[in-house]
Amino acid sequence: MAVERKRCGWVSEDPLYIEYHDKEWGVPVHDDRLLFEMLNLEGAQAGLSWITVLKKRKRYQEVFDHFDAEKIITYDDEKIGQLLNDPGIIRNKLKVNAVISNALAFLDVQKEFGSFDAYIWQFVDHKPILNQWICLSQVPAKTEISDQMSKDLKKRGFKFVGSTICYAYMQACGMVNDHTTNCFRH
Repeated sequence: MAVERKRCGWVSEDPLYIEYHDKEWGVPVHDDRLLFEMLNLEGAQAGLSWITVLKKRKRYQEVFDHFDAEKIITYDDEKIGQLLNDPGIIRNKLKVNAVISNALAFLDVQKEFGSFDAYIWQFVDHKPILNQWICLSQVPAKTEISDQMSKDLKKRGFKFVGSTICYAYMQACGMVNDHTTNCFRH
C-alpha cells in the first residue's frame, strides 16, 4: 500500500499539477532560458489559474522557440498573427506582445549583468528564502522584495511583471521556498 504524500494545499489531483509541485515548484532555477520562460508564463497567468498555463506550457515552448530570446526579438507581424490565432496558447495580444518586449529587456539585462540569473537572484542575495508557513493562508501574495523586483523589471521595460506575478515567479523558480511545513517538499 502506497503512503499518501502530503502536499501544499493549492495542489489539485490533476497529475500535471502534482508533477509540477513535486518536481519543479520551489526548486532553485539558475538557467537563463528557464528563468525567462517562467517569467513569461507567470505573466501569461495573470487573471487565470496556473493549471490553465501548465496545460498550455508545451505549446508555449513550441511556438515561442523554446523561449530563445534571440529568436523572439525577430518576430514580425506575421508571426504575431500566427501566435494570436493559436488555440494552444493564451491568445491575448498584450500578453503575446509582452513576450517580445520581455525578450528585448532580457537580452539587455544579460549584457549588463553577464546573465539574467545574476540579475534576478540579487533580489534575494543569491540564496533562497526559506519560509516556515504552517498553512496556505499564511503565504503572502507579494512582499517588499517582489515589490522591488517588479519596480526594477518595469523600469527595464519588462511587461506583466506586477508584484504578485513577481512573487509567484520567485516561488516557481525557488527564490523562496513556500512549501508549507506539512508538505513533503518543505
